[in-house]
Amino acid sequence: FASGCSLRHQLSNLQLRIISGAFFGVVVLVAVWFGGLPFRILCAFMAAGVYVEWRTIANATGSSWLIRATEFLFVAALGSMIAGLPPVLVFGLISAAVLVGLFARFADVSTGWLPAGIAYAGFPAACLAFLRGDDETGLVTALLLFATVWATDIFAYFVGRSLGGPKLAPSISPGKTWTGAVGGVAAAVAATLAVAAWFGPAGSPVFPFVIALVSVWSQIGDLFESWVKRRFGVKDSGTMIPGHGGVMDRVDGLVAAAVALYALNAVARLI
Repeated sequence: FASGCSLRHQLSNLQLRIISGAFFGVVVLVAVWFGGLPFRILCAFMAAGVYVEWRTIANATGSSWLIRATEFLFVAALGSMIAGLPPVLVFGLISAAVLVGLFARFADVSTGWLPAGIAYAGFPAACLAFLRGDDETGLVTALLLFATVWATDIFAYFVGRSLGGPKLAPSISPGKTWTGAVGGVAAAVAATLAVAAWFGPAGSPVFPFVIALVSVWSQIGDLFESWVKRRFGVKDSGTMIPGHGGVMDRVDGLVAAAVALYALNAVARLI
């Protein structure tokens, strides 16, 4: 009887996870499609949610004027991003917030990991917003990014559960395996090639390698968030998304992948 109740509970959680995941997936795709202001607002909400959860689980309870200045600069950065101001200004404000947060850290021990939370919440959100932009190139880039992250996440889970094998990082996330990681990368490449083909002929021959790299970074982001939660002894980063936990739990791979793809795009423009 107990095992039957446990199975029903697991199925109920899986159904809730699928329903809420599908709902938020549709919201994200609609925002990606329109781009511009709607997508920038979504990125700002993501950054705010990540920061609030980070500050909560890291127990950053300080309230000095330096912390207020840090958070003011962070909010100013998000406002500038929403307004569509240039990347140099947005990234500059986030950097300034991190620097002031570091001063606050030295002045008030209860500040804890707050500067890291500003960086973790702010830089990926800005990278994501600027990758999308307002044009069709940004639309394709954003769709490729989400296809990479979602395919990696879904197939790494199911391939790992189905095939098992050596653990990827047992001390951080015992459920993840090397077979799942490889399956996630392979699925990401296949999914993004399909998305790219929908929009036109195949691009550069290095494209699959770029996607594989972004997929790997997505999994590193997942592991990093798991490590942060273990470090502070929490199971979920929050409760905002039913069946998934918090915002950080849902975007852990996306934040790392967005930064990786933005950096690769910046390098490509320089070459």
